[in-house]
Amino acid sequence: MDVGAHLPLTEATYFILLSLAPGPSHGYAIMKDVLMLSQGRVVLSTGTLYGALKRLLELDWIYRTEDPQLDGNDRPRKTYRLTVKGRGASKRR
Repeated sequence: MDVGAHLPLTEATYFILLSLAPGPSHGYAIMKDVLMLSQGRVVLSTGTLYGALKRLLELDWIYRTEDPQLDGNDRPRKTYRLTVKGRGASKRR
């Protein structure tokens, strides 16, 4: 699928991709990074974040892995990483 077909990126999507550029991250950390990177302009609710992550997974711009660190429910914490497509998309805003 052509990345260009999904441009321009929404501000939320752009900052999510930007937050994952340095390396893998879990949902709450992504929310905090987006707030910081956007200088407070983009405040993600959990619904918005996980809806965007679902879409990015479907586009193959990110993929999910399990962090050995446990979440609050004693399950491995899910982290997200950029794919090659996702790296390309984050540079084409």
